[in-house]
Amino acid sequence: MPGGCWPKAQGGGMLLALLGWVSSCVTTFVPLWKNLNLELNELEVWNMGLWQVCITQEEGVVECQAHGSFLALPPELRISRLLMCLSNGLGLLGCLLAALGLQGWRACEGKPGRKRQLLLAGGATLGTAGITTLVPVSWVAYDTVLDFWDETVPDIVPRWEFGEATFLGWFAGAFLAAGGLLLACSARSAGPATPPAPARRQGPAAGPPLHPKNADLVI
Repeated sequence: MPGGCWPKAQGGGMLLALLGWVSSCVTTFVPLWKNLNLELNELEVWNMGLWQVCITQEEGVVECQAHGSFLALPPELRISRLLMCLSNGLGLLGCLLAALGLQGWRACEGKPGRKRQLLLAGGATLGTAGITTLVPVSWVAYDTVLDFWDETVPDIVPRWEFGEATFLGWFAGAFLAAGGLLLACSARSAGPATPPAPARRQGPAAGPPLHPKNADLVI
């Protein structure tokens, strides 16, 4: 890639990382991981998240109630809550590390090797944050599919379905991973440049060889 494209690649990677981190934070706290529509009462819509359950009525009134106990939650929700909090912290740390290694910033100016290390560390951290976002979201989505198609549950029982936060979480994890990969790949532009080889000093041009008979004429 030409040298002028690396700053653009770093800017694009940073933008993806920030979008992914913000989306991951929103996914963590909104109660939209699962939706439930009651056929007996179509005026109410139930929404479940990692922290609370909300009921939305037709009049627009929303009533939310926090989960009673952390230990009483299903395993996928308990572990998802921990992984999403870890992802938010890693995403913030990765953005800070990568920002310090961007070209054009005064931080570590004159130390290209240090900037390269910061970009690599930031990219790796953001990639880890993307994985820790994709894993819990995919796990909850998988359990939702299993429960929806469970043949042992009567058909009259309402089933939970995907919420908006599930899709937002997938996008967040993909943005974090793509941004981290792009920043890590662009770290080569911040590496130490190879110094140019010193030019050879040329001595004075040698004159034509003197004839032995004219050797005494040399001044």
